[in-house]
Amino acid sequence: MDRCRPALPRSPAPQRPRVGYGVAMAVQVAIVGGGPAGLMAAQVCAESGLRVEVFEAMPAPGRKFLVAGHGGLNLTHSEALPRFAARYGDAAAWMGGLLARWSPDDLRAWAHGLGVETVVGSSGRVFPRDFKAATLLRAWLDHLRSLGVVIHVRRRWLGWTSTGGLRFAVSDGGDGGELGVDAPATILALGGASWPQTGSDAGWTGQVVGRGIALSQFTPANCGGERPWSAVFLEKAEGQPLKNIAVALGAARGRGELVVTRTGLEGGALYALGPALRAELRRHGHAELRLDLKPDLTATQLAQRLARPRGGASWSTHLRKQAGLTPVMTLLLREVLPAEAFADPVALATAIKDLAVAITGLRPLGEAISSAGGIALSEVDDQLMLRRLPGTFVAGEMLDWEAPTGGYLLQGCFTTGHVAGEGAIAWMRR
Repeated sequence: MDRCRPALPRSPAPQRPRVGYGVAMAVQVAIVGGGPAGLMAAQVCAESGLRVEVFEAMPAPGRKFLVAGHGGLNLTHSEALPRFAARYGDAAAWMGGLLARWSPDDLRAWAHGLGVETVVGSSGRVFPRDFKAATLLRAWLDHLRSLGVVIHVRRRWLGWTSTGGLRFAVSDGGDGGELGVDAPATILALGGASWPQTGSDAGWTGQVVGRGIALSQFTPANCGGERPWSAVFLEKAEGQPLKNIAVALGAARGRGELVVTRTGLEGGALYALGPALRAELRRHGHAELRLDLKPDLTATQLAQRLARPRGGASWSTHLRKQAGLTPVMTLLLREVLPAEAFADPVALATAIKDLAVAITGLRPLGEAISSAGGIALSEVDDQLMLRRLPGTFVAGEMLDWEAPTGGYLLQGCFTTGHVAGEGAIAWMRR
């Protein structure tokens, strides 16, 4: 710890009474929520010498972190910081200020400090070398234990007591009941409203609103779009990817991959259009995506290729050989276009470059990768302390920011957790 800084106050070791109704305990820093934001805040505070206790509703911390690691844990992205910050849309300036304090490079250095090397993929995304979330989480929890951080599980936050303490419902197979916790500094990191089975069910919103704190309603982000398909199309296309395509909705643009689902479309190229898609659905009840199935070719080049003699080849074969379209792309063209469009190479080329696909809605919030909405950013100061509740800080997806997939979501959670932890340290020093 920096010798020039005033020493942080040390409280006596907290008592560990048998939990029952009305039992109380005192800690220095209470962190509510054991996800990436909460655990990062815990590490920051504990490394400064504060005594930290984490209260998690689930049977183990890091449940959503492990879910995020299915198929490889995308920790962050390697692109330049100005472009990185722009990924946060309306919250870009706000998040950019926080990223300047704890950046993607800091995240990679943090993982390295836990003995986990990172690699940069071909898309610029950053992963642990073994692509496993469990390895990183295990090393992290070991480090937290070495710092003296205590993690309590099956402690569901119920709000505040009449004197400003924290209330928790206890469900660990014992007597149950309620636990009260007094702490001069509290960090709330309870998550948003997606993947409720991992504990982020937004059950905290009533308590926060009851304190007069402004909150935007949670809506799905990074989720699938709904569209009815014909049975014939689904029989062959369900689960098939549309790779290396571009998607547009007004001025919003996305590029990458979409997957045909029974209920519509999903994938990174669509997730990037999330805010524009929600706005369009609110205004009109539907949204018309424009798909470019061959973004690296011009309409003229496609028309010239498609005008070549087809001979006895099927349209699927002709489109594959001349335009590089996959079978699912041809199926999509047949699903959306009238039959006569295939008779005109120019019209077909135009459709390949600008295919209109209507979206009628979004998949439910519980299926979304993340959520938009939460506590208004105006409610917190630059240390992420709630202006109405001095000594109480907020981190992670509880706050009203969103980002597409690609490492931006986890980086946002880690960064806000780090900043909130620093805020709690500064508060205790006062």
